[in-house]
Amino acid sequence: MSIYGADRADAPRYDDVAKQYDAILLMSFGGPEGMDEVMPFLEQVSTGRNIPRNRLEAVAEHYYAFDGISPINQQNRDLIDAMRKELQRRGHTMPVYFGNRNWHPFVSDTVKAMQADGVSHALAFMTSGYSCYSGCRQYREDIIKAIESVPEAPSFDKVRVFYNHPRF
Repeated sequence: MSIYGADRADAPRYDDVAKQYDAILLMSFGGPEGMDEVMPFLEQVSTGRNIPRNRLEAVAEHYYAFDGISPINQQNRDLIDAMRKELQRRGHTMPVYFGNRNWHPFVSDTVKAMQADGVSHALAFMTSGYSCYSGCRQYREDIIKAIESVPEAPSFDKVRVFYNHPRF
């Protein structure tokens, strides 16, 4: 059974409505990119969770072992570069934006930039492959908060989580 109610030979193989998207938002967790960012990042991540300072300091040591740099932001920039190249190869000029839940660039700032650039309807791809509160729903909540704070913000459709995609 297809989304059209029955397996029909004449059912479209893709959704024409998808042509209405004018941008992609790649959204991730975020991470520090230097020694001076480690503790502020950990404080941001743990806001409202009553995690003792000594525990944050212990976690910070893991980042300090790598000069305070989490690889996640660069990995996302590399993924965005690959996405742009693939889109271009396929004849699309759609911009790809980057926003994080917990560190720069924050998704709220990215949504503001998207609105300023005239984006009206975007796809949101979350790099978390887990379907749980912090790996899925919290990302949606963060986008909703960003939308509510930006007049005339773009609308977003979330791409399905990829952990259970047949080609993953």
